[in-house]
Amino acid sequence: MASFELLKSSKRIVAKVGSALVTNGGAGIDRSAIARWARDVTALRESGVEVIFVSSGAIAEGIARLGWKERPKLMPELQAAAAVGQMGLANVYEQAFAAHGLKTAQVLLTHEDLADRKRYLNARSTLLALLNHNVVPIINENDTVTTDEIKFGDNDTLGALVANLCDAQTLVLLTDQRGLYTADPRKDAHAQFISVGRADDPQYESMAGGTGTGISKGGMLTKILAARRAAASGIHTVIASGHEHSVLQRLLTGESIGTLLHAPETSLAKRKSWMRDHLQLRGKVTLDAGAARALTQGGRSLLPIGVVAVSGEFERGEVIACIDESGKELARGLTNYSSSEAQRIMRKPSADIEAVLGYYNYDELIHRDNLVLTSA
Repeated sequence: MASFELLKSSKRIVAKVGSALVTNGGAGIDRSAIARWARDVTALRESGVEVIFVSSGAIAEGIARLGWKERPKLMPELQAAAAVGQMGLANVYEQAFAAHGLKTAQVLLTHEDLADRKRYLNARSTLLALLNHNVVPIINENDTVTTDEIKFGDNDTLGALVANLCDAQTLVLLTDQRGLYTADPRKDAHAQFISVGRADDPQYESMAGGTGTGISKGGMLTKILAARRAAASGIHTVIASGHEHSVLQRLLTGESIGTLLHAPETSLAKRKSWMRDHLQLRGKVTLDAGAARALTQGGRSLLPIGVVAVSGEFERGEVIACIDESGKELARGLTNYSSSEAQRIMRKPSADIEAVLGYYNYDELIHRDNLVLTSA
């Protein structure tokens, strides 16, 4: 079985801290906690390890600054809280790291930044440039402009996507819990702690509880799903308590802290990870049984003749989902034809494409080199 020793080889990590930690349960920014993490990151930088921070807390801090008693539900109010809180959050990080001679940079991302291939590569280049200049990126979702259609949903997911984006070896999800248990330890006295497991083990999803506090948005389930997402790119995930002193340093010396969910030995190529990591898709195509088998068992491309329905509006080059006739997603990939074109050529042999459209680009709707399986 894998052990925490495998973390010793990590030269780049992504550390995510939740709102409950950053804002001391919603009471306002916990300056002492951020100062502690700054010392931790400084020591790692001195040992040659690069650290990217994903920090929640902007909305929670904004709520505290505005004097609101609970998290609002309306999007404009959430965005207003994020705008107010982001100012204070960035300032505290800047001061904490400056005390150790390190510069920080605030990077705000939306899902669209990572869904568009060009913007994805631009974001990657920017983050790598910051690391090369010994700057610690502090990343958060751009809550001031996000809507339901473009948001990540939680910063655990954002942490996994950033880890994939920057070729990190380890993702550390710091929380107010010790790690992963077989049940919610706050409700079940018989819950057993899990020290090490595989990130793709399906049993962990059923074990995970809901959101821990009224301030934080994520829960243990989002951490399990984030670990699975990171593992597909060969990235190990640790779920550990952010209250532990020098937690990042100790983890990278191989000390057993929290729960290690290690990645399987095989991982996806970078471009296929990018396709799989899309959280919202423009459209989908429904496949007949033969096409479904060809994709999932035969490693084949998707031909128009195997498509029985097209939904959504998408352009050539966008990522779309491939589902079976029961609605289960099988794969996703880069389409060679737009939704209107796909509607016209579905159920047609490739030899008829030019006759139907009046022009011809590809035999395949999605070539196998531009396709990644998403079903187990």
